[in-house]
Amino acid sequence: MENHVHQDHDKEHTAHSDGQEHEQGHKDGDHRGHGVDHTGHEQMFRRRFWISLLLSIPVLLYSPTIQEWLGYTAPVFTGSAWITPIFALIVFFYGGTPFLQMAVPELRDRQPGMMTLISLAISVALVYSLAALALPDQPSFFWELVTLIDIMLLGHWLEMRSIRQASGALGELAKLMPDTAERLLPDGGTKEIPVTELEEGHLVLVRPGASVPVDGVVEEGESEVNEAMITGESRPVAKEPGDEVIGGTINGDGSLRVKVTATGDETTLAGIMRLVEEAQQSKSRTQVLADRAAGLLTYVALGTAAVTAIAWTLIVGFNVEVIARVATVLVIACPHALGLAIPLVVAITTSLAARNGILVRDRLALEQTREIDTVIYDKTGTLTEGSFGVTDSITVDELSEEKALALAAAVEGDSEHAIAQGIRRAAQERELDLPQVSDFEAIKGRGVRATSNGQTVHVGGPRLLEMLDMEPPQQITHFIEDAGAKGQSVIYLIQDDEVAAAFTLADIIRPESKPAIDRLHEMGIEVAMLTGDSETVARAVAEELGIDQYFAEVLPEHKDQKVQELQDQGKRVVMVGDGVNDAPALTRADVGIAIGSGTDVAIESAGIILVHNNPLDVVKTLDLSRASYRKMIQNLWWAAGYNIVALPLAAGVAAPFGILLSPAVGALLMSASTIIVAINAQLLRRHEIEA
Repeated sequence: MENHVHQDHDKEHTAHSDGQEHEQGHKDGDHRGHGVDHTGHEQMFRRRFWISLLLSIPVLLYSPTIQEWLGYTAPVFTGSAWITPIFALIVFFYGGTPFLQMAVPELRDRQPGMMTLISLAISVALVYSLAALALPDQPSFFWELVTLIDIMLLGHWLEMRSIRQASGALGELAKLMPDTAERLLPDGGTKEIPVTELEEGHLVLVRPGASVPVDGVVEEGESEVNEAMITGESRPVAKEPGDEVIGGTINGDGSLRVKVTATGDETTLAGIMRLVEEAQQSKSRTQVLADRAAGLLTYVALGTAAVTAIAWTLIVGFNVEVIARVATVLVIACPHALGLAIPLVVAITTSLAARNGILVRDRLALEQTREIDTVIYDKTGTLTEGSFGVTDSITVDELSEEKALALAAAVEGDSEHAIAQGIRRAAQERELDLPQVSDFEAIKGRGVRATSNGQTVHVGGPRLLEMLDMEPPQQITHFIEDAGAKGQSVIYLIQDDEVAAAFTLADIIRPESKPAIDRLHEMGIEVAMLTGDSETVARAVAEELGIDQYFAEVLPEHKDQKVQELQDQGKRVVMVGDGVNDAPALTRADVGIAIGSGTDVAIESAGIILVHNNPLDVVKTLDLSRASYRKMIQNLWWAAGYNIVALPLAAGVAAPFGILLSPAVGALLMSASTIIVAINAQLLRRHEIEA
């Protein structure tokens, strides 16, 4: 997402050498050790725009051309003739200097672009206008000079606000790690110490609900750990002695004593942070369309000016008129409209996107979306709800499915386990009346037990059946086999030592996922899925949704690699995800799209955010990207196309026919071009985004 950001700001660093303004833009970014916070740069251009705009008012009010057009006469007093040149000089040095400085890298790299053209135009306008003060009846370009600078400052401010670098991803990753840990002492006590003081081999106590401070191995205790934010696994993972735990994950309801195996830069989370940073730095440097047009226009303007100077010198000899012709050519080439052609469309596009639940954090991400041919969805929390739900059930004898679900939900009433929450949620959705239960007891790692109407009721999985030394009845064996083939969890309801019912639970697929994939296929887009879940679960989801290919049991670093593999095949990839484990892939992809309910780091790593957590919004994003690009191209033609007519006329090709474009008329053409660009950009608001 840093493609154009880095390119522009390499130039901006030169412009921001004025001490505190430049320094302020770096303060928040430097302490993270990566990137730069460009908020200070954005504020600097905003401040320069408003001040320059105020300083431009006297220039416009006392400009003879403006007075003639509007039919008024400005008050005259001693020294009033110097108002226009003095204020124009102030605007030039205050508002125009950054563009002159940003043109230096373009000229040094022999890649003239927008900054070169702006610098050329304002410099010629200033020098010629100052010289015209000493010549009789020679028009000046002071008002054109200040309006050009004002519009360029406005355009640059709008552009920077739209493409502000997403620099918070690593900071959000770091927040997952606790600052302190409880180290176990030899005497059996504990001592709270900074995580930075932990060393390999230390023992730490991880209390229920606490974050695991570092990577390690469980030495004592049993619990379930939520690793979704790291591995993408939707279900809490059971941990017992000998199992590995990952720093930054959340412990369940059991206490764990963990032996430290990795700290600092060696932890899994630190590795993910490195991947994010590497992926950010590996972004290609895409040149902006406006820069290309400006670069071409620079050569055209210089070439036309040179031909004009030579031709007029040969025809009438070298005089003031020749200089006026050359200056007119160069000033008419001023990219007033070109400077707004893209930023205006960007500003309207981001506003239109926001009203449709799409937040654009990086406008290049939206611009590049139109070129993608492959969409990779993360499964958990993106194509699915990211929470367990009851997908099917079966009962034995005459027990109804509603009564079985109500009883199971009642027994699970005091449990905070993810599966228990899924059962209760299913009962709530069906608005079932739950029976009274008593004597609730949690059986660690196996299930729960309670009493209802004098009967002992158990709810749990296969390990509960093992503990009770029971086998499921024959009539639900096929049900269990089907669930296993789909990678679904099976939970049993046991009444008085008999299996009365069985429920399948799985991560619920969002209702919008299938229509989203169907629409993408209609648009010729290939769809893939990445997940940390098992092969069985991934295959079942992929088959149900019609996904072209899937990658299962993928670790965070492998998700990044899978994106890279597809890119190496020449594919343009969009990654859609919501977790920390998706952050490297989101950043590595050509375009990263985060589900809005996802973790902050996923959002910070993405160029586009889907606020409504709707996979169909990816289709909306594609449509908006294409509409926005069409409008950009139209605006570029309007912004630069008038030069096809204006430059030859300014050069005097029609002089033999009595047609000679004056600077005032040239300025009017520039203004008209700017107005047309602004109106055309506004027409984008009428676009109805398809889904």
